[in-house]
Amino acid sequence: MTIAIIGLGGIGGYLLANFTKNTNHKIVGFARGKHLERIQKDGIKIIEDDSNYIVDVDARELKDIDTYFDMVIFCTKSYDLGDALKTISKSIDKKSILISFSNGVNNNDRLRELSDSIVLDGCIYILSHIEEVGVIRKKGKVFAGVFGGDKDATVLLSSIFEEASLRYKTPSDIKTAIWKKYIFISAFATMTSVYNKSIGYIYEHHKDEVTNILNEIAQFASDKGIDISEEVEKALVTASKVPYDSSTSMHLDFQNKKQTELDSLTGYVDKPLMQKMYNLLKNRD
Repeated sequence: MTIAIIGLGGIGGYLLANFTKNTNHKIVGFARGKHLERIQKDGIKIIEDDSNYIVDVDARELKDIDTYFDMVIFCTKSYDLGDALKTISKSIDKKSILISFSNGVNNNDRLRELSDSIVLDGCIYILSHIEEVGVIRKKGKVFAGVFGGDKDATVLLSSIFEEASLRYKTPSDIKTAIWKKYIFISAFATMTSVYNKSIGYIYEHHKDEVTNILNEIAQFASDKGIDISEEVEKALVTASKVPYDSSTSMHLDFQNKKQTELDSLTGYVDKPLMQKMYNLLKNRD
């Protein structure tokens, strides 16, 4: 298969390195700017807690597409998803498999609205970010690709993860599974950004407040027919176990004065406390 990975940040860069290193598929990564230039020159470097490695990869700008893709994995920020699909649309057809691992719960619904390709639903559990240009830093042992939908497409993507020795799950209720990730990342992206502190700090010093946020997100999901009430306590347990100084991509984007996923991670939850946080961060943004 020929597979495109669009966006080479913490998720896309990690997938590109592992898929390139450990599978026999043709993997092409797409990025831009100095990050892309460094990857093209030196390969992509992955730093984990107990190892690091460099992988020579095929990395390009999106404008330099010259092939058909059997599968496209979108790892862009949620606000770039539409433009990325538009740019690559001439290299896919109705048989191509698309999936977004971007933060949020409605990204793959957006792909369905904009494309007649096969679209899977999915998310990835990972704590990783661009440490410097060309370098992806992954913290802790957390990793799982979670996806599902079309049966044949799910089997194909599963085989790729398996070949790369990357953990994955294919739950029967993929929509609920995506919300289970969203409740954690939405709450902690919001709180780490508001307080400009790590996940560990938020858990230690603002546990009651983040619990209220988690309960609001669970209620918002319930309003949509999704039961994730049990995830409130699970999210707190997860926060207590990740490396103390771990943060979120939205928090890092605020720190680096970049465009953020505030609308999809905070503003999307139409509940009082989350809207208060949204307005506070919107003014900061």
